[in-house]
Amino acid sequence: MGKTKVLAIGDTADNIFTLKKFVKNVDIHLINFPRKQNALLTYSEEGVEFFDSLLISKQVKMIKEICTKFDLCLAMSWAGARVAYLAGLNYIMYFVGGDIATPPFLKKSRDPFTNTIVYDLNFIERSFYKRVFDTALTCIGGQIEYNYLIKYRKDAIRLDRVIVDTTLFNHEIKPVNLKKEKFTFLSAQRFGLAKGFDIILEALRLCKTDFKVLQVKWFIENSEEEKRINRELIDKCPKQVEFIPLIKRKELGSYFTFADAILGQMRIGAQGAIERDAAFCKKPVICFTDQNKPMIIDGKEVVPPFLPKTQDSHDLANLIDSIVQSKEFRDKLVEEQYSYIKKLSDPDEVVKEWERIFEAMTRKNKTIKRKSKTIIFENLLAVLSERLIYLRKMRMRNIKSWGKEEYERLTK
Repeated sequence: MGKTKVLAIGDTADNIFTLKKFVKNVDIHLINFPRKQNALLTYSEEGVEFFDSLLISKQVKMIKEICTKFDLCLAMSWAGARVAYLAGLNYIMYFVGGDIATPPFLKKSRDPFTNTIVYDLNFIERSFYKRVFDTALTCIGGQIEYNYLIKYRKDAIRLDRVIVDTTLFNHEIKPVNLKKEKFTFLSAQRFGLAKGFDIILEALRLCKTDFKVLQVKWFIENSEEEKRINRELIDKCPKQVEFIPLIKRKELGSYFTFADAILGQMRIGAQGAIERDAAFCKKPVICFTDQNKPMIIDGKEVVPPFLPKTQDSHDLANLIDSIVQSKEFRDKLVEEQYSYIKKLSDPDEVVKEWERIFEAMTRKNKTIKRKSKTIIFENLLAVLSERLIYLRKMRMRNIKSWGKEEYERLTK
């Protein structure tokens, strides 16, 4: 029996790309959506195929033409699942980040940090995305995502293990050649309220030690309200903060090994890709960890050893000062954090869990093709919506994002 062949549609933070890189008994073919702006730097592209159109109808057509070469589909992002659904596939939905926190099937789905509306869809559109969600063979998410998923799908799978690309992130990576005059923190995460920068900036003002924070120019700007909040936060940035250009993903490891410590998020209470990658580089990582939300590793609950344990700016300031002042404290953090992240995110362990899932799904579903009585009607509806909404209502906004020439090319 040959390897299971998985067609992956969409990716977030290189999760599928990295999984594809390390799987042993599965072949993953990843098709991602056209990239723009910051995504050109933060996503990898080696061995990845890209849709050559922004039009849903053409994306679906492309998938239909190749899908019979595969046993199963893995969809990431609502856009990826939408294409898989309209192409009539059997697919798994995989969630990281905030996609399930603000699902498009809820009426006036709102951002939990700014209270702005993320999706303002009509009843037909919401019903469509609910069918996309319900039709998935299963939905998979980590500790935070699972708590949302279980509200809507009792068969959701919790998978806390998240893969780290250890070829890009390890302590033997040669540091980038930059001048360092004082203790230096790197903040390679996106800048915004969702990462707790209101808490972080207040803490920096309270610090008593001398250090620098290199913050990449990467902003959370999903709405005009987020842009306004970011402008206010930037205006209030203390003297320690220096903004630097966004770093290419393949070069990020060299910046981690250059820095003395890593400044992570202070909002959600768990580690994201930046914090996990940095911990593999054996650097002390600051990241608020909710003590009431343990991870599950090999069936056991484990509280991640990342500090601080509160979102209080004074506690954060004291932690920063301790890290700057004490090498012994830094070494202790590194030892504990690396040991933990090795168990959580080691590629071999993550791959084993995913390969078990793929095996179980293909055993239950013998073909990638899904039986559906309404798929033709829904594809016609999708084409109509595409013409009325995407090509007309959203035209100017997309031209601003893509540039007129590229937008016209991608919508022919």
